[in-house]
Amino acid sequence: MMPLTMAIPGETVIIRRITGKDEVRQHLAELGFTVDSMVTVISQLAGNVILQVKDSRIALDKTMANRIFI
Repeated sequence: MMPLTMAIPGETVIIRRITGKDEVRQHLAELGFTVDSMVTVISQLAGNVILQVKDSRIALDKTMANRIFI
């Protein structure tokens, strides 16, 4: 497993694990980041990522993206 920040733009990945406090994991789940869901990396800059999750594009900073493992 590796953090989401290591994914290559254009790559579609499957979320394997989400770490952090319960509140953080709940917030990410509400945004559509759940274990075994697929996300596509649209772009990445300095660890910050823009992702396609279902029908939405969501930006995550480096700290949040490092809590999601693929």
